[in-house]
Amino acid sequence: MEGRPVIACHRTQTRARNDDDHPRMAVSVHFGEALVLGLASGPACIAACGPVLVPSLLAERAGFRPHARYLSVFLGARLAGYLLFAAVAWEIGALVSLPSGPRVLLMGVVNLLLGGVLIWYAWSARNLCGLSCAGEKLVKIGEKKNRRAAGPAALGLLTGLSLCPPFVAAGVRAAELGSVAQALLFFFFFFIGTSVWFMPFISFGCIARNEAVITVARMAMALIALYYLSLGIAMLIGRKTYGY
Repeated sequence: MEGRPVIACHRTQTRARNDDDHPRMAVSVHFGEALVLGLASGPACIAACGPVLVPSLLAERAGFRPHARYLSVFLGARLAGYLLFAAVAWEIGALVSLPSGPRVLLMGVVNLLLGGVLIWYAWSARNLCGLSCAGEKLVKIGEKKNRRAAGPAALGLLTGLSLCPPFVAAGVRAAELGSVAQALLFFFFFFIGTSVWFMPFISFGCIARNEAVITVARMAMALIALYYLSLGIAMLIGRKTYGY
């Protein structure tokens, strides 16, 4: 008889520990889900961002270090866009609850900005062949260095805010979590999963640069920029015309 209270107390403590472990297990499952979702969404992310990333990389100087630096800045800015989106998605409950008007406005502005950055990047790369093709060692301090940092940062941030289907799915899932911190961590693990697919792009530094390669890269960026500009203008005009 005297042992029963001890057994009951032990069961109560065990139940309390299980209750404490359950949220931790749930959080671990959420973050594992985010990582798997990011890995599975990698091909879709490459399809969406590849047309922007590939020509901008080819417009850079050859070499492993310049490309690793470029990709680091691009992915860092992309992560900033992910975390900003996660905070907004959690704050409004889910992106799908956002009315279609603001969503179209957001995507139109993002597309216009992305097109503008690509045009600027293509134009600023016009003198790159003088550095890469001729092997010139002297580089102007300030202008080139700033362009090399600002370009990938702007492209990474804007592509990180693009509403591709896997990205929206991750936003809806993150919005269901219990706190904004969990939503941010969810998108961080989603970002880790997608970033694995971007690592092979470092090998583009092994491609020799000449005037033809850089010219084709600039032309590709200009054409892609025109696509994003026309898409953004069509969204904004359609929103104004049809009132959605």
